Amino acid sequence: MNGPFDPCLARWSERIRSATTERKPLRLRGGGSKDFYGQALSGELFDTREYAGLAAYEPTELVVTARCGTPLAELEAALAEKGQSLAFEPPHFGPAATVGGCLAAGLAGPRRARVGAVRDFVLGVKLIDGQGRLLNFGGQVMKNVAGYDVSRLLAGSLGTLGLVVEVSFKVLPVALAEQTLRFDLPGENSQSLALARLNEWGGQPLPISASAWVDDTLHVRLAGASAAVCAAAQKLGGQRVAADQASAFWISLREHSHGFFAVRAAALWRLSVPATTPALPLPGAQFVEWGGAQRWLHASSPAEHQAIRQAAAQAGGHATLFRADPETKAAVGVFQPLAAPLARIHRELKAAFDPHGVFNPGRMYAEF
Repeated sequence: MNGPFDPCLARWSERIRSATTERKPLRLRGGGSKDFYGQALSGELFDTREYAGLAAYEPTELVVTARCGTPLAELEAALAEKGQSLAFEPPHFGPAATVGGCLAAGLAGPRRARVGAVRDFVLGVKLIDGQGRLLNFGGQVMKNVAGYDVSRLLAGSLGTLGLVVEVSFKVLPVALAEQTLRFDLPGENSQSLALARLNEWGGQPLPISASAWVDDTLHVRLAGASAAVCAAAQKLGGQRVAADQASAFWISLREHSHGFFAVRAAALWRLSVPATTPALPLPGAQFVEWGGAQRWLHASSPAEHQAIRQAAAQAGGHATLFRADPETKAAVGVFQPLAAPLARIHRELKAAFDPHGVFNPGRMYAEF
């Protein structure tokens, strides 16, 4: 536990202490590209973009440390110069996305099923807690695991536990070769056929880095050594997609600019289920990612919302109301309701890091 010597962090600590004393909640926010995610926004705006830049980058150690206000695009550009990347492919949802928002939202892109979630790449964090203290967890090298669990739990916490001012990520080299294959699967059993293929291939040593089924078409991305990619492409068959078209397609999934996500009249749901879950008997078009483990669909009525949550639970997973109007969020709840033991753990964590409830109150659950 060390005092914040940086002038910016010193001001931030003082502001947080004042907010705690005056019981004035703060809304932590970077570029605001993910303001739509989570429950209603509340509290006085606390803009984190002032504290930006790379604090450390050791390409040979595969570790980068960035300040919270660093534009995500800037970090990715620095990594690309060294042939490296954030392997979990975080979505931006706008040019103003920041590193702090990337960690707070905890969202990963098409490669998630292959390499892991955001939390799996967090090596360490530095944050200011609800008492204005600067705390350090983890480290800046891959072998340092001290406090690793604390660093990981901040991923996806939506800024409810503290103000993360720096984060150290493990990075990975960019694949030497990539190839996207397309499989047309017309007919009413299209999704079931796609899921069967994905589960069959998932049990084989194939370099599949991403998959997506939508509009009766299955896309599979291969990535790795050139020989491995070529061999896998020959084995799987399908139509080879040109590199520029493939890149645009996967970016459109990551950034939700694909036509499937353009429907804004209905709420967008994200279901996390076991990859072996059969096609869910729910109305409307669906979108399948992550080898079958992530399903997207739209819903517009209370009955549909309830059916989606029930279907996810019955499959052994959970459902998140990813995008919706404020009224629907308030009525349905964004995240799966917590069981009593998990709710207790959440309350205890909140009390430990933010005892007076200053940070992003109600952003995840109304009671926190």
